[in-house]
Parts: sequence; C-alpha cells; structure tokens
Amino acid sequence: MKFLVLLLMLTTCAADPQDLTGKMFTFPQEGNKAHVRLNTPKQNFKVVTVCHRSFTDLKRNHGLFSLATPNYFNGFLIYYNYSSREMEPYVRDSRSKYGGLDYKPNVWHSICTTWDSGSGLMQLWFNGQPLTKKYVSSGEISGRPIIILGQEQDSHGGKFDPTQSFVGMMTDVHMWDYALSACEIQKYMDEQNFTPGNVLNWAALDFQITDRVLIESKQMTCH
Repeated sequence: MKFLVLLLMLTTCAADPQDLTGKMFTFPQEGNKAHVRLNTPKQNFKVVTVCHRSFTDLKRNHGLFSLATPNYFNGFLIYYNYSSREMEPYVRDSRSKYGGLDYKPNVWHSICTTWDSGSGLMQLWFNGQPLTKKYVSSGEISGRPIIILGQEQDSHGGKFDPTQSFVGMMTDVHMWDYALSACEIQKYMDEQNFTPGNVLNWAALDFQITDRVLIESKQMTCH
C-alpha cells in the first residue's frame, strides 16, 4: 500500500489535455528524475518550429527541450552550453551553434527555433531577435517521438544526466509541424495573439509529470 501511494506521488498523469495558460512548470532541484513528458500522436517531421520561455540561474550546461526518436536521441534538442556560452540546437544528432547571446540569469528568455528538412536550414530567434540561418541536417525526423522538458535524453526516453538537468521555470511551450512566419514568431515573443502549436499547444497540453515538478502561476514583473 505504501509503495502504491509513493508511485502515485512520483508520477502524475494528465488524463485529458490541460489549459496551462498563465501557468508554468517549476523544476526546483537538480537530479536525474524530475521531468515532464509531452505527448503527441504526430510522427515523422519534415518541418519543425518550437517556441518556449525559460527562467534559470544555472551556471552549467542544461537542456531546454528534448525530442528523441528510436533513431536519433537528439532528434530535436535545444541545449545551452555554459562553458562556450552558446545555444546549441540539434536536429537528427547534428549540431548547430549560436554564440554572443545575452543569456542572463534570473530573466525570462523567449526562444523559437525553426528547421526545414528540405534545405536542412535552422534559424534561432532569441528574445525577438532573428539570428543567422545555418545548415544543420536534411531529411525527416522519423519514428515515435518522446518529448521531455527538464532533462536531456541520451536514450529514447531516458538515460538522464543530472548535470544536464534543467532547474528553473518554463512556460508557453508550443510546437508546430511547419515553419512559423516571422510575424507569428514576433507575436509569440511579444505575448500577443498567435496561432497556437498544432503539435504541442500550451493551452491544451497532454503531459505527464514525474517526480518533483510543480505547476504554478506564471511569475510576472509587477509594474
């Protein structure tokens, strides 16, 4: 009986999609267990756009968004390399690098990343600023995706490293299976009305929480 109660405490399942508008996930401590799994029936991506906002004071490497497939553990990964001060997006295990970013601690940062399999080009938008398009990988992201917040996957759905875990807050996670226009991305950055994600939609999110992750009201600056 005690084991059953503990299991229920460690894993919280959202039976139906939830509207998390005005909410955030809080990841309060380092470890290799706490994470949120985001569910979608969508498989095989030719084009991807992912947007999210995050807030942290970490002074080490950490993952921000991790999509793995059976063939590519870094199928679509947004990763911050603290030692080189670079944001490193991965597609199909291939990496691109974006340096020179003002990635301040204890500040909300809005990041959008687009990628097209035809051209293989990726573009990062950081706090409203579009950065240089770069070649990363061409060809589909194929296979059943597992999408994780709070950890970086080194296998399909696991092998988490606590030194790469995310500690902080995260909100407004959206994913599309097409390239969002510059105007739509700017609307997202400015927190205006925009077309919600058709793969992951923060206002109708299907997810499971494992271990110590909290759902709280989003912290806003008081003017």
